[in-house]
Amino acid sequence: MFSRSAWARILPFLVYIFFIIAVDVLTRLGFDAQALRWMYALKIGAVLATLAWFWRDYTELHAWRLGALASAVAVVTGVVVLVLWVSLNADWMVIGAPEGFNPTTGGQIDWLMVAVRIAGAALVVPVMEELFWRSFLMRWIDSDHFESLDPAQISLKSFVIGVVLFGFEHNLWLAGIVAGAAYSLLYMKHRSLWSSILAHAVTNGLLGLWIVRTGNWTYW
Repeated sequence: MFSRSAWARILPFLVYIFFIIAVDVLTRLGFDAQALRWMYALKIGAVLATLAWFWRDYTELHAWRLGALASAVAVVTGVVVLVLWVSLNADWMVIGAPEGFNPTTGGQIDWLMVAVRIAGAALVVPVMEELFWRSFLMRWIDSDHFESLDPAQISLKSFVIGVVLFGFEHNLWLAGIVAGAAYSLLYMKHRSLWSSILAHAVTNGLLGLWIVRTGNWTYW
């Protein structure tokens, strides 16, 4: 059904989702939530291993084709998305009531756990998600031969579908839609996946620092 190039972008995402489901199931079965926090490290390790296995298929990432101005725009976009992410939190903008990821034990922060969480969110998740949502899905909706489709030629239909689905992947669905739109526009404008990855990484990295600083663990 899918080509190797498609699976190379789908499987890392499925591995990530598998661990989310696994933690939820184990929690419902009564496993200690505190102990399950380290499943995040396993999840990131598994995703990273999958990305490494398929690395030769990610030809668009083999070179940094992003100028200084485009890089600056991506960084600023990432900061703006962060501000909106922590602001678009009214009750109607949130799905469910997530407990988040709390790295404290006995009131003390486990800094190794924090480091793993921020590193995973800023360095691994953006690559995995952008490969799936932008590089694959948005182009595949327009063409089975998605790799040959110039990002600048992505249709409005694909843009809307991709952005909405990306938004509802997150409990902060409206913030997710805004973020998805911003990252998608960068990808289409700069025609480089590194642009959306950079913006996504800035958002996730700064969000992690903000969470630790404020103790708003539900944002994780």
